[in-house]
Amino acid sequence: MTIRISKSIQLILAIIVTLIMFFPIYWLFVTSLKSTAELRTAVPSFWPEVLNWSNYATAFKKAPFDRFFLNTTLQTVGILILQINIAIITAFAFAKGNFWGKDKLFLLVLAALIVPDQVTFVPVYVMLAKLGWLNTFAALIVPHATSAYAIFLLRQSFKSINNDVIEAARVDGASRLHILYKILVPMAKPTIMTLIVLTFISSWNSYFWPLIMTNTDTMRVLTVGIAFMRESVGGDEALNFHYISAASIMVILPIVLVFIFAQKHIVAAMANSTFK
Repeated sequence: MTIRISKSIQLILAIIVTLIMFFPIYWLFVTSLKSTAELRTAVPSFWPEVLNWSNYATAFKKAPFDRFFLNTTLQTVGILILQINIAIITAFAFAKGNFWGKDKLFLLVLAALIVPDQVTFVPVYVMLAKLGWLNTFAALIVPHATSAYAIFLLRQSFKSINNDVIEAARVDGASRLHILYKILVPMAKPTIMTLIVLTFISSWNSYFWPLIMTNTDTMRVLTVGIAFMRESVGGDEALNFHYISAASIMVILPIVLVFIFAQKHIVAAMANSTFK
């Protein structure tokens, strides 16, 4: 009986926490479907009288969101390709390589985790400006080509793989890249899928770096585009908040879908990420 009561309390608490966490997204969605008249009411409603799906089309007309979507997609894909592959190769070296100073170098990589982007963006900005990369995809992608966290997570995953598998592949004449991409990578799939999701979310939601590196509509990403859309309506922000909400829903929808489909891989990877 006591166990049933305990499980019931846990279930109730889990439902309450879930509702609290989900409510902002629900409110954003509901607001995106309201009319201008409903936004003016003193007492907000928890569901619109009429579902105004046209707000999403109107939001697209208020700013070049098709271009923002393209820029965000290209930025995200570019960062994913570079960051994941560089992390795979580097983590393989730290996990299975045998060279002088390996552990000390890995500690330096971990030290990069405590350095925020706001500390390094000035010298990086000056360097990219001298290269003429401002307002280009290179400025949006290249500075994020490596990730200390990705290297750490993959190193832990590769270290958990038995060396006998690698030795057997070497006896069969497999090259290092073949061993890495054909044997180790499939075995570390949960971790790699987790990194893909985390990198996707980070890149898709990136705001500070694109704001600094771009200043034209042709190169702006979604997060910056929504911020400029909010500023463009000026004092009428309250009357245009349903359009801003509609644009925000379109931004977070890909993230929600990716997380839903990959959540089991995230749980499996986190369970295997203890420091070894």
